[in-house]
Amino acid sequence: MNLVIATPQGLYCPPGDFYIDPWRSVDRAVITHAHADHARRGHRHYLAAAPGEGVLRSRMGEISLDALPYGQKVVHNGVTISLHPAGHVLGSSQVRIEYRGEVWVASGDYKIGTDPTCLPFEPVRCHTFITESTFGLPIYRWQTDEDLFAEINAWWRENADAGRASVVYAYAFGKAQRVIAGVDPSIGTIVIHGAVDPLNTAYRAAGVPLPPAFKVTDIEDKALLRRCLVVAPPSAQGTPWLRRFGEYSDGFASGWMQVRGAQRRRGVDRGFVMSDHADWPGLQYAIKESGAETVYVTHGSVGPMVRWLTEQGYEALSFTTEYGDEEDDSQAGGEPGAAEPAAGSTEPAGGAASDTAADVDAAGAGGAGEWAAGAGAAGDRAAGDGRAGVGAAGATAADAVSAKAAAGVQAGTQPELALNAPSDVLEAVTELKAPVAKGTPDRSADANEAIDLGEAAAPSGGTTPSDATEDGKPAPHHHAAASSDANENGKPASDPDAVASSDSTEVGKPASEHDAAAQGPGTSS
Repeated sequence: MNLVIATPQGLYCPPGDFYIDPWRSVDRAVITHAHADHARRGHRHYLAAAPGEGVLRSRMGEISLDALPYGQKVVHNGVTISLHPAGHVLGSSQVRIEYRGEVWVASGDYKIGTDPTCLPFEPVRCHTFITESTFGLPIYRWQTDEDLFAEINAWWRENADAGRASVVYAYAFGKAQRVIAGVDPSIGTIVIHGAVDPLNTAYRAAGVPLPPAFKVTDIEDKALLRRCLVVAPPSAQGTPWLRRFGEYSDGFASGWMQVRGAQRRRGVDRGFVMSDHADWPGLQYAIKESGAETVYVTHGSVGPMVRWLTEQGYEALSFTTEYGDEEDDSQAGGEPGAAEPAAGSTEPAGGAASDTAADVDAAGAGGAGEWAAGAGAAGDRAAGDGRAGVGAAGATAADAVSAKAAAGVQAGTQPELALNAPSDVLEAVTELKAPVAKGTPDRSADANEAIDLGEAAAPSGGTTPSDATEDGKPAPHHHAAASSDANENGKPASDPDAVASSDSTEVGKPASEHDAAAQGPGTSS
């Protein structure tokens, strides 16, 4: 039987009578992570991974939530549920469900590799794997974090030496913390937008070490603002809030910066190719390591990924979902350009509750016993159907890794050691990132027809050919403090690239002829 089906409410597990990341109000929802396209208000009871509890509560308010440590099993209506690290953001998880020897894994969003702000992706063996495909085209191949942050640090240092602030637009939950953790704080002061501050607090409470970062109102020496690194959500671009930094150079951190022209359309000085989603080799790695025979694709480049999987011998299908732009600044109830949250507020910017919030069972946080009934009951694993490495055959190596990670989280220890992906994972991904041998089918016919890879691919550094000067360096168009010739967005009217062109989308994703292939029914960076 199918352990997960698509319904108007969301992905549903019939034998367990619960949903995974539903987009309409339901009684019981298993949440993979706290981005708004996956975690929505209005459900009666929630189940999520313990490391992300603080972030989820800070974004959702008072909810009935059971927080489950990674690797720990709970039985609900005879279905065994466990959560395993997805490597996407703090608390992100894959949902493993088992019933009568059949095992399915819903990945949520994920990335492969190291990240100092969350536990690494853990391969979990299963019969059926439900995957995202946000960057499911061969052009998307991320550089190493070492190279990425060397690029950001060099840009920041150059600006600081010239007396300019450096503004990085990065989504408030996940990417902002990754930027803060990855840059060199010895270069200068790190300043954050008010929307980032409560999330930093939740990360630190979860044991994630972040260097000091200050709100602009905390800085008394205004000279520091002319050398600082500013981390702000994309909605801050062009707002009066930026005027207090004087002259500044800005950059946008997104996987979409891999696509030619995205930097110019976004209207920024620099584009940094940085994503919390798996690139093309990472998607291949995760699917292969799951051992699945059947793969469902939920969002992103769905058609090309299904075609490629079919060519590789998988039974490949798709689910129609409403996942996509978790990195839109309206994700938590605010609108793009919304004001910073008030001091001490736990609401996101513009934080109006959804119209389904009244449906929440507000009997108290914790939801004790709603999911735990029958936890650990003997016999929840069926004898299995004999497929090696899955189900009743016993705990996998991945289960052992998850158990160790969970032990560290439960003990309240700093997770630094656990944040490094196993060497075999990194070696496998490195091998996948190597050039594909001639004749190897590494993309579908759909991808070939829909996108000109030679035109769309950007250099690994993130600055596209059309955005560079003749010597290969990015063409600067630094932003001065607001003046009489500034346009309504607060950027100099003389700068033709200061405002994103009309063919760009409001969340900064490219809107060229390539985008139809690069972006499925819903995407994020």
